[in-house]
Amino acid sequence: MQNIYETYSMEETAELGRKLGAEAKAGDVYTLTGDLGTGKTVFTQGVAAGLGVSELVNSPTFTIVQVYESGRIPLYHFDVYRIGDIEEMEEIGYEEFFYGEGLSMVEWANLIPEILPPCRKDILIEKDLEKGFDYRKITITEVTHEDFSS
Repeated sequence: MQNIYETYSMEETAELGRKLGAEAKAGDVYTLTGDLGTGKTVFTQGVAAGLGVSELVNSPTFTIVQVYESGRIPLYHFDVYRIGDIEEMEEIGYEEFFYGEGLSMVEWANLIPEILPPCRKDILIEKDLEKGFDYRKITITEVTHEDFSS
């Protein structure tokens, strides 16, 4: 299943994330893809708000994963932009996060397709400057086991 949303401000982008965070369950994985500056971190901050996370959420660019535990379930915020290979993900124990008690948000997930769980929400954020500087097209695709059967 796929849904397409359009937002026209950072606040609207964060609000869409907040709604998704409010629905999140333990063990969910949300992947985030989009060019630099499309609003992946703003969207994640909204998701964190929906979970009730009280800490300031920033992109964990230099730590690979940042854990926030102040919400109703933990938020595991990954940024895999600088991952050299999958072994780095294995070293940090990604499976404990992906299949754990919280929500895993994975920025730049397109760089690690071979280890993504078969059930997840793929979120693509795109800009279109013709529609305005703050316009975003956000496509959310629910990936399920059935998508992998032949």
